[in-house]
Amino acid sequence: MTTPTDILVRRPPAATLADVVIPAPGSDLAGRLLRAVVLVAGGAALTALSAQLSFKMPWTEVPYTGQTAAVLLVGTALGWRLGAASMLLYLLIGIAGGPVFSDGAHGIDQLLGYTGGYLVAFVLAAALVGRLAERGWDRSPASTAALMVVGSLLIYAIGVPVLALVLQMTPADAIWNGAIVFVPWDAFKVLVAAALLPLAWRAVGRRDPARDGPPDGD
Repeated sequence: MTTPTDILVRRPPAATLADVVIPAPGSDLAGRLLRAVVLVAGGAALTALSAQLSFKMPWTEVPYTGQTAAVLLVGTALGWRLGAASMLLYLLIGIAGGPVFSDGAHGIDQLLGYTGGYLVAFVLAAALVGRLAERGWDRSPASTAALMVVGSLLIYAIGVPVLALVLQMTPADAIWNGAIVFVPWDAFKVLVAAALLPLAWRAVGRRDPARDGPPDGD
């Protein structure tokens, strides 16, 4: 029977950057659990800090933040299990009153309001890009760009309908205000990730896991 502890500490089917940079300590269950907790908490903290970095552009009053970039980066670096757990922890802290959402927002109202769809989507997007990263999508510029685009589209596919429903917007207005205005920022994130993530893999000197065979214990 699989337990919550097993889910947190079980090694994913293919290596992520976190597996290489901070490898799991073999069969030491306590050490693996501690590593998982540290990575999950660190990912939530990074997302919280990134959510406070905001700026505006002339064509819209909607602020751009580093929040979604952090979500996708955390999921990619940690893999689907720890990435999703990190975003779930982030949501729970915000719901409990921690000022971790964009512009220091917090509380259950954020989850039930027009931003709720985006917040819930963070958990799913982190899991999705994490799974793709485990399958090697973050190794080359082209596949990394595709990974980021897929993650972003999932966030908007959930966030925009909730935005339209809560604010009683037309579909066209919701798509414009909830997605299209962010395309320049999303494109920038894709380009940066496509350049840096493959370089990170080269820096750690990790060969493609597909050549090495599956990790032990999967």
